[in-house]
Amino acid sequence: MVPFTWLEESFILHPSRCIYWEREQALILSDLHLGKTGHFRKEGIAVPQQVYREDLHRLFEAILYFKPKEVLLVGDLFHSKANKEWDWFAKWRNDFAETDFTLILGNHDKLAPGIAAQMQMTVVNKLEKNNLLLVHNAEEYPEASNNAKGKICGHIHPAIILPTGLRQSARLPCFHFTENTCTLPAFSLFSGTHPIRPRAKDHVFAIAEGKIIGI
Repeated sequence: MVPFTWLEESFILHPSRCIYWEREQALILSDLHLGKTGHFRKEGIAVPQQVYREDLHRLFEAILYFKPKEVLLVGDLFHSKANKEWDWFAKWRNDFAETDFTLILGNHDKLAPGIAAQMQMTVVNKLEKNNLLLVHNAEEYPEASNNAKGKICGHIHPAIILPTGLRQSARLPCFHFTENTCTLPAFSLFSGTHPIRPRAKDHVFAIAEGKIIGI
């Protein structure tokens, strides 16, 4: 884990691909894509259910460790149509019934009526807390509100490419902080990544083998 101060707010970066906001006692993550492995299996692509279970187990461990008052899901909690993985998540959610869950809608979050209540979640398009704006896709909000000094988002699944030897490199998921935007890595292990090109003043923290590496 790595403590990091950004825009005068204290965060803890966790190798499970989430961050903990100390002032708000909130765990923040993005792009869990529940149901994606089930969707692929329906299409005849043999993706093991263990991938989905590992994602939930990592979230379970992060919640147990930080004991947050709330979990803020910055979009794409779900993927495609409802399937058994959604039902399993609803049952899993009962283990943390006293913890508030808020979903900031992403482009894959196509929720049928009643799903939010079943999952015991508050669902919003955007969320402003302590002068930070939480949205799924930062490009849809090029200008933060007058009160917000920065944005926390997901959507692009950022990764950094690092050289590992002669003509070899590794693509690692990462947290990417610019002057006024924090982009979270995709929480799901079953997600592609998008290489970023950080600027000189940016802060990048790669995730590799259960550790966070400041770049």
